[in-house]
Amino acid sequence: MTNHKIYIAGMGIISPLGRGPGATEQALRDNVSAISPLRLFSVKNALPVGEVKENLENYSLPRTHALALEAAKQAMAKCAHPPEAIILGTTTGGILTTETEFKNNNKNPSAYRWHGLTTVAGEIARRHGCDGPVITVSTACSSGAAAIKIALEMLRKGEVKCILAGGADSLCHLTFFGFHSLQLVDPDGSRPLDKNRIGMSVAEGAALLLLTTEKTDHAVEIMGGGLSCDAYHPAAPHPQGRGALEAMTKAIEDAGIKPDDIGYVNLHGTGTPDNDLAEARALQALFADNPPPLSSIKGAMGHSLAAAGAVEALISALVVSRNLLPANTRCQQPDPELGLTPPASPINRHVSAVLSNSFGFGGNNAALVIAEADKFSGAPARGEKAPLTIIGRSCLSGAGDLEATMAGLYRGDSVAGTLSLDEISADLPARDVRRLKRLARMGLALATAAHKDSGRDKPPASVFMGTGWGALTETHNFLAQLAEDEQYPSPTDFVGSVHNGPAGQVAIMFKATGADITTSGGDYSFEQALMTADLLSENSDETIFLLGADEGHPEFSPLFDPSISPNTPLADGGGGFCLTRNSREKGITIFTSFFKQATGSRVINDLLETLGGPGAIITDYGLLMAGIPAAFRQTGQKQLERFIKHTGFNGPVIDYRQLTGEFASASALAAVMAVEFLARGELPGFPGVILDKKNALVLGLGEYITAMEISGR
Repeated sequence: MTNHKIYIAGMGIISPLGRGPGATEQALRDNVSAISPLRLFSVKNALPVGEVKENLENYSLPRTHALALEAAKQAMAKCAHPPEAIILGTTTGGILTTETEFKNNNKNPSAYRWHGLTTVAGEIARRHGCDGPVITVSTACSSGAAAIKIALEMLRKGEVKCILAGGADSLCHLTFFGFHSLQLVDPDGSRPLDKNRIGMSVAEGAALLLLTTEKTDHAVEIMGGGLSCDAYHPAAPHPQGRGALEAMTKAIEDAGIKPDDIGYVNLHGTGTPDNDLAEARALQALFADNPPPLSSIKGAMGHSLAAAGAVEALISALVVSRNLLPANTRCQQPDPELGLTPPASPINRHVSAVLSNSFGFGGNNAALVIAEADKFSGAPARGEKAPLTIIGRSCLSGAGDLEATMAGLYRGDSVAGTLSLDEISADLPARDVRRLKRLARMGLALATAAHKDSGRDKPPASVFMGTGWGALTETHNFLAQLAEDEQYPSPTDFVGSVHNGPAGQVAIMFKATGADITTSGGDYSFEQALMTADLLSENSDETIFLLGADEGHPEFSPLFDPSISPNTPLADGGGGFCLTRNSREKGITIFTSFFKQATGSRVINDLLETLGGPGAIITDYGLLMAGIPAAFRQTGQKQLERFIKHTGFNGPVIDYRQLTGEFASASALAAVMAVEFLARGELPGFPGVILDKKNALVLGLGEYITAMEISGR
């Protein structure tokens, strides 16, 4: 691991406070509040929100995309070359457009082509020429900060030098009515830390930071980040702020500084009674009841959900570079129970280091340390990481669990299809899952079986999950009720509809208090989850969950997923692993070694070079699993043919979607299949073939080219 320092080379922001860092700084100095009645769409009761008033360019795209592109344009304004990777946090994607089309009963799939969360980062990559990894993070309101932490680790690894990272979310019916259904909204506007606070204000915005290992003039440094999970409740924080304290402590340790070095804390501070109290208790524990100056900006602009962590990281950079401590806007009477004294007006003061907090549904916590460049020496470089070794595995397919799936494959059957809820939940405690719907149960079933297969008593500490489309049942239920009567639908469906809901349920069941990350990269979601697990996990005796799953939905799947037509048989499922970085553990290992957009003539050559060249591929790999989504069947087939032609690979090739059916996380199921084939040494459909080469390659083809390497050496 390198010891690179990570600097902010460019910043872009659009929020209710204005467009650009300069306008944002001025609004904070003026101590204005931009919370006002909703105007973006018509509702019966237009309660206050944080709405972007700036005129967006005619991007002809959903609002989240337009906000993100505006922030990206600003951040990249002085950069002469494309970013090498993009990591974006979002929870809404194109759902504002989806809501309109769904309410109008539009059955044309092209109307929903921007629904997927991954399309936001994908469009930024296309417009700014990024052909490297594109990762979409969806951890509710900590998404933007989690994206920056992942970027920090990717840059520290030393394989890239420039990443665009941040978050974006737009206002939409789902979040407007969803937070109201939970009774978490203040009808008079958010008042963080106020004695009479009763809730938040839903908002929108986008912020992106161009992060680099090369120092620029007037640079600010991202020094560290910490992630944790409360593992307590799907929508409420731990009362004592246990997870918040863990994230803050990890961020400070990661930065190589002490709590006393923090000169200002940018609070999560939503204005809800429970969140503010939990954060206050965590701060008192961290700073021994004497915290530094602190404030929340959410009284000024509302809570912009996935964008919030990135917006506040950018504002923390302004605090360091512009000597500005923002006021705790709209707080009239600080709550004495919190033991905090936020400033009522902005303060001109130099601080060298800022701690910025972001917490979200599922107890997903993220904290960042932003500091004056080179003021602190930072933490020492960490040693080389041991490989991620598989100690437990599981899967779900139309045939059933791992045993049933493998039996079907060795009989020569397809395992495509869907299981009933009862079949998925057969080994789950009925009382614990009675309110959970399909995807959450799938995640829990995969985790439970993988943990059992590991033979470990102690449950995994962290959860990494990939899902292309999230919980479609809950999303459909919520939007259907909204379309029917515009009432406040089920709060259970709202909480369950967030993409990180299933991973949060896994964390709660297994008391996994480490990082809890959900990635949503369409057909490449599982590969992104594996990349993220590789970046964030350290050498340890602890184990982690790596999961990938998607549910088939009779109405939404054909509308959202371009690989599924109305005549495509519905299929779903996924795969799960228990992994460890314990260097003493021997067994099959797994990692994502390649992730690039399938643009340009050199992408296959780049893949071959990464894998060591044709000779090494023929020598090392005994099995090729090829994933070609139906929407890219012709393109993907040509890519596979080019790969085989250039390598001369003559071993068995399995076009696995012909066996699994069409669903976004089919690569997770394929990875489990590959591990089983290597372990057994023989392949279904290839009589007489013995896998004496103990390595398999799982290729993702189509829009992106990805490679997962599975090694039994």
